[in-house]
Parts: sequence; structure tokens; C-alpha cells
Amino acid sequence: MAVLSLNLSQNALKVLEKRYLKKNSEGNVVETPEELFRRVSSHVASADLNYGKTADEVARVGDEFYEMTAALEFLPNSPTLMNAGRRLGQLSACFVLPVDDKMESIFDAVKNAAIIHKSGGGTGFSFSRLRPNGDVVGSTKGISSGPISFMTVFDAATEAVKQGGTRRGANMGLLRVDHPDIIEFIKCKDDNAKLNNFNISVGLTEDFMNALEKDLEYDLINPRTKQAVKKLRAKEIFNLIVDHAWKNGEPGIVFLDRLNAFNPTPQSGEIESTNPCGEQPLLPYESCNLGSINLSKMVRGVEGAGCRMKKDVDWQRLKETTWKAVHFLDNVIDVNKYPLEIIGEMTKANRKIGLGVMGWADMLIHLGIPYNSHEAVQTAEKVMGFMQNEARGASAALAEERGTFPNHKGSVYDGKIKIRNATTTTIAPTGTLSIIAGCSSGIEPLFAVSYVRTVMEGTKLIEVNHLFEEIAREMGFLERGLMERIADSGSISGFDEIPSDLKALFVTAHDITPVEHIKMQAAFQRYIDNAASKTVNFSHNATPKDVEEVYLLAYDLGCKGVTVYRDGSREEQVLSTGKTKEESQQPQAGSRQAKIIPRKRPEVIKGATRLIQTGCGNIYVTINEDENGQLFELFTSMGKAGGCAASQAEAIGRLVSLAFRSNIEPEEIMKQLKGISCHQPAWCNGGKILSCSDAIAKAMEKYNFVHTKGNGNGHKGKGPIMLIGACPECGGAVEHAEGCAICRNCGFTKCS
Repeated sequence: MAVLSLNLSQNALKVLEKRYLKKNSEGNVVETPEELFRRVSSHVASADLNYGKTADEVARVGDEFYEMTAALEFLPNSPTLMNAGRRLGQLSACFVLPVDDKMESIFDAVKNAAIIHKSGGGTGFSFSRLRPNGDVVGSTKGISSGPISFMTVFDAATEAVKQGGTRRGANMGLLRVDHPDIIEFIKCKDDNAKLNNFNISVGLTEDFMNALEKDLEYDLINPRTKQAVKKLRAKEIFNLIVDHAWKNGEPGIVFLDRLNAFNPTPQSGEIESTNPCGEQPLLPYESCNLGSINLSKMVRGVEGAGCRMKKDVDWQRLKETTWKAVHFLDNVIDVNKYPLEIIGEMTKANRKIGLGVMGWADMLIHLGIPYNSHEAVQTAEKVMGFMQNEARGASAALAEERGTFPNHKGSVYDGKIKIRNATTTTIAPTGTLSIIAGCSSGIEPLFAVSYVRTVMEGTKLIEVNHLFEEIAREMGFLERGLMERIADSGSISGFDEIPSDLKALFVTAHDITPVEHIKMQAAFQRYIDNAASKTVNFSHNATPKDVEEVYLLAYDLGCKGVTVYRDGSREEQVLSTGKTKEESQQPQAGSRQAKIIPRKRPEVIKGATRLIQTGCGNIYVTINEDENGQLFELFTSMGKAGGCAASQAEAIGRLVSLAFRSNIEPEEIMKQLKGISCHQPAWCNGGKILSCSDAIAKAMEKYNFVHTKGNGNGHKGKGPIMLIGACPECGGAVEHAEGCAICRNCGFTKCS
């Protein structure tokens, strides 16, 4: 079978070659995508030999798995695609490790996490058992340094493990809201240079939420003594969490008691933490195997209809795919090579799987349903409810053939239903998987209708959503200039030449209100065993009160956790590599015979200050003019960034001011500064900001445009989507979605 018959995009092929296909000792790819899907399918199907199937029957199962994955109808989590049928053989995406209040346990967890990261998995930890900072250490009568100090040890160990260049180590750090060090924990990522290999979440308890509702104090409990040591006002802690999430997206929140209320095996232990993106609650030493059905493939077309004709869900196809996917994921548990023996034992005792979805936004477009509509919420409940029911049916059928999971007795299913897997459904991140499948990520809305993609040679390509492209071509307005303008903002909401019904249908993450985001998350949460990985996007102008509203709504609607991201709130230094390039323009030497004397500063000048987000942080550019309306001086301030970037920006400002006062044309100054690139571009109102120099040039351009031609807006859009730095591997733009940061260009992700 030829590679092209797999219907893979060029970007999908690039991601597969970079991260998934086998390579020889020289680093050359020695496997085709078809061979990858064959390798994975046959290896996973081989588990059927354990249950009395013949070799021929196993081969037929392998063919079914191949057809499902090669058709991009279902894909397992990345470690399975990478490692199935290979020497490493570690197929799980997520793990939770215990951290007890003993030095031996702490460093055992560090060692075990390193082993897991090397094998391609991500790890979650609860640090809630550790005694607080300043508490007594019994063995030495010394003083404990507390959970935060030990988190830095885990972070450093993660940084040292490179995972063979295919997967980056990622951690979830969780602390109960009633831990005495909770305030320090909430603030632990104020410095963007620290704990970059951690996502952090606060575990909110029902006692805390009740105290918050009644504006009461709650107890802080020393985990060593189990005694209350202090009281705090719940509202003050909640406001602190909200303020920090508003500032940089962390900490997230997890409703810890709610996780345990849905713990299917309470007799096996208490859930203390989740995987790095928060969607998979696990017991200590458990792992989970995840996979996602591509909903964009689960629609039924109408004979002879155009691409705008409303379609329907192909329920039969969805049922068949769900049953095959559950079979696939259950088999993964048996053929998996676990990094630690105890993890294998715990995983096989509960046999948790997490079947989820991707391509949800694409399915809604096929169905003609706007993402931010009540009909979309109802459809989400219907689709996920159907999948949940069929997944449990498939698991029950496997239980009849293979037996229930060993910890079934005493579980929530005991005496009710025989089932093979303690959990069956999860909405996991599908960052690189959705690139391979050519669909939208998870249950997120479209990231952009059109965007700029950088290929390896540095060439800029305009990428257009294929469904929008089909409709635009059919309606006759597929024109490169329009697509380029759409790529500047990602959204089509401000383009009058595009029909209103299409603008309603092709909404992006930033056209949708935070409340609409959380309602969609809650709709899926009602019909999944575990939790949903989703980012609630806020505009840069959102307030902490807006974040508070979403947190409280998420609790009221039954969500198990929330991750938020406000545009431009995080500088994402972790995504940078190397030092900033120092690119300077040398001024031409002046003639001794024609020395230029700069104008002196008048007593009164006037001007304006413009805020621009750059990859190095916020830069404030103040431009002043003299009484004759001529540009006179330019000042810069770099917000929190400081250091080298701030000093360079200040130097540029002084030189630009000198040029203004020496009567050099502003256009010539802009020409010299505009287009200078650094390693970490960003997006801001008006387009891509390549560097601080480029930002200053564009601030000058805007100032001049506003003073001569109006407000400078080419259309009435909401402004470009804010990206969060440059990919360290390809230089492409990085977006924040599904609780993580991902490059749509090459598939790099901050999270495992």
C-alpha cells in the first residue's frame, strides 16, 4: 500500500518522521507510516493470543486495528505509536507516583520519575503528604524545607532527562488547599524561570468550597501530625489562586473530593493527583492508556450534497469504532512493558483505559452547528453519552470473555455489572495526534481558520482550515490576499466579505467566551469516567473577576478541574533555547564637514504610550512629538522582563530619539528596525512581532498611521490570536490549548 493512500498531510508526514517513525543509528528514517501502523496494530493484536485466539484470528484483529488507525479514525497515545513492537515497549502516557514524608520515598519518586520520563511518559505527584516548611524533622531535630524545595529537585531531574529527543518530561504537582504551605505553593511559579517542567494545581476540598460559599475560615492541617495548625479565610486563598491564574495561567484547580467521589476502586486507595494535563486521576503507581476517536470521520454525508449541506452523526460507525478502540486499549495493558514492576501490578489490577475524542470542532462544522451554541452543548452530551454507553458495553463484553479487572470486588461496579476496565473514557490532549489525523484538537474549538506555518527551510506557508477552504472555493471567495489577512488574526469574525452564517460556524477559541468554553467542558464531563483536558481561553483584557466566575461555574456544573489561559499572560521562557540574538544596525559615520547637531528638548512635548507583547515580555513604547508635530523622542519599558532585553530596548530607544532629533525620516528608522528577528517571536494586535526591535518599529508605524489615517485597523476583527513564544525546535508559533503548549508546525509539546 502506498503512503499517499493513507491520506496524510505534509505536516503529518513531517511530524511522523520527526517523532514516531523508526530511525537507524545514523538518525535516518527507516520506516514508512504504513509500516508504523502495521507494527503497532499487529503488536497490540498479539495480546489476543493470551485469550485463546488462533494465529489467524489474531491476524484478522491486527488487520481491523490497522484499518482503523491507518484510516485515522482512532489513534492511541503517543508512547504506543512510538514504542509498540519495539525494544522499549513502554506504551502508557501517564503515571502517578506517591511521595511520602520520608527522604527515601522522595528520592525513590525522583528516580522512578526519571525512568518514566526516559520511557516517554508523564508523571503526576501530590506533595500533600510532606511536612510543611519549618516543621521539625524527627530523625535529626532539624527543620523541614517543605514541599516546594523538593519540587525543585524533581524539576531539575526532569530537565536532565531528554527522552531520546522524542518526548519531553512533564510533571503535575498538586498540593491540597489545606496544606500549611499552600500560599507558597500558589506563588511558586511567579518566577517564569522556575519549575518549568511542572504544571501545578491546587486540590480544592469540599470543606474549602463550603467555607468559600459562606465566607468563612478553614483549617490548615499539618500532614505529619494531622492536627490543625492555623486558619485562613477561604475567600482570600481563592482570590490568590484566581489572581495567579489570571497572571500566568497557574495554578490550575482540581476538585479533589469530587475526584474521589468518582473513584471506581476506593478500596484500592485514595486519588491524590492526576497526570500532567489534569484529565486522568490515578491512584499511586497507576498508569493509564489513552486513545482518541477522530469525530471528523464519524459523520454521514448526504448523497450528492455540497460541502455546506448539513450532515448527521454516523452512529453505527461511531459504535463500531468505539468497540474496536476499547478492545485495542485493553490489549495495550497486556503487551505493555511497564517501567516499574509495581506500576504493572497496579495497572493490571484496575485495567483503566481512557477513550476520548479529537476532531470535535470539525464534527460540529460538518453538522452545521456553531461551537458556541446550545445545540453544540446538547450534541456534545449526546455524542459522549453514546460513546460512554458503548465503551462500557464493549468493556462488559470483554469481561465476559476475559474476566473482570482483579480489583472488581469492592469497586463501584461490584454486584452491578461485570466490566473489564475500571474506567473507560477520558478526554485527553491530542496535540500531535490531531496533526497526524488532520483534525481539530480534542474538544477544543478551532485554533485558527488560517495561520502562517513555517517549513524547515524558513519558507512561510499560509495554512487554511480544509473545511473553510472547500466552502470558500465553492462560494468563489478563496483568494490568497483574503487568506493572508485572515492569517494575521486567525479569526474571520471581522471580515464583512464573509457571510455571517460562516462566521458563526467557523468560530475560533478567541471568538468564544470563557463561559461558553466551560459549558462545553462540563457537557463532556457528564459522560466521561475520568476528566477532560481543556483550556478556557481569556482575552488579554479579561479581569480576575472573569476567572473567578469561570472557576465557580465549573464547580457548579460538575467539572473535575479547570485550566485557564489569558492571552499574553505567560512569557513561556521554557520554550526558548539559547541566548537572544543581538542584532544591531551600525549607524553610518557622519562627515566631519557636515556634523549634525540634535535639536534641544522643548519645555513641553506630547505623545502616547503603546503596549506590545513580545516574546521577551511586554514592552511599553512611548513616542513624543514637539510643538511642531515632529517626532522628537522614544522611550521603552520592558515590564517584568528586565535584563539584557530591557537594556537593548532602552539603547534602541535612545538611538531612535537621537535620530528623531537629528531630523532623520521616521520611515528610514522603521525600515532599519522592522523585520529584525529573534529566537522568540510572538503575536500581538497588528500581526507577528519578530523581536523587540520589530516591536519598536511597529509602534512607530502605528503612531504615525493613527495620526495620519485613523485607527489603523484594516478590519473590525478582535485582533490576532496571542501565541506564547517560538518553538525551540522549528521556530514556529506555539499555542496554548488542552492545558499545554504545542507547536502546530512540528508537533513539539511542552507536556508529555
